[in-house]
Amino acid sequence: MSLDDGVYLVRLARRAIEEYISKNVKIEPDKGVDKKLLKNGMAFVTIDRVVGPQQKKLRGCIGFLQPVSSLVRVVIESAIAAATEDPRFPPLRPDELNTIVIEVSVLSTPVPIKKPSDVIVGKHGIIVSRGWHTGTLLPQVPVEYCWDAETFLAEGCLKAGLEPDCWLDTKTRIFVYESKVFYEETPRGTVKERALEQEFKQRCGLA
Repeated sequence: MSLDDGVYLVRLARRAIEEYISKNVKIEPDKGVDKKLLKNGMAFVTIDRVVGPQQKKLRGCIGFLQPVSSLVRVVIESAIAAATEDPRFPPLRPDELNTIVIEVSVLSTPVPIKKPSDVIVGKHGIIVSRGWHTGTLLPQVPVEYCWDAETFLAEGCLKAGLEPDCWLDTKTRIFVYESKVFYEETPRGTVKERALEQEFKQRCGLA
């Protein structure tokens, strides 16, 4: 997944959100898009509201953990859902479009871990599952909060609706995945790729 691919996907997510919020139109994938982006894929779209210099607040985040459709269509659907269906927030309003930044995370296939110590902060996102309970946290989440691996796992348990030490229970299944994360620096601005492991070391005083 190249930077050019990431730029395209972030711009696509932005366009999907703006067309839906302002015109109630669900866009279709572009004709002539790179074939690799037409393969089934998994992605999350995160919307943050800019509240000050270097300050953002989450405004919505939804995605797909199964490759149910082409990557471009998954990004379109995730973008619209993040803007309108995240139960933590009211639907995005047209007057907010100039104050948000978009982030697209393209995920690898989740794989089960053999032991909790296999989880690497800055590299892995996690899926915690037991019975009917399941929850995921993207790789950038522990980076932004400077969590260690055990805190990451505990927060993943809580996200799944389980007790925070559920990761110690052998009945709990834990999967990890990696992601390529592309983001707007400013609303409709330059798109860059996040280097999460390096960001974790610098942000959290580990460099």
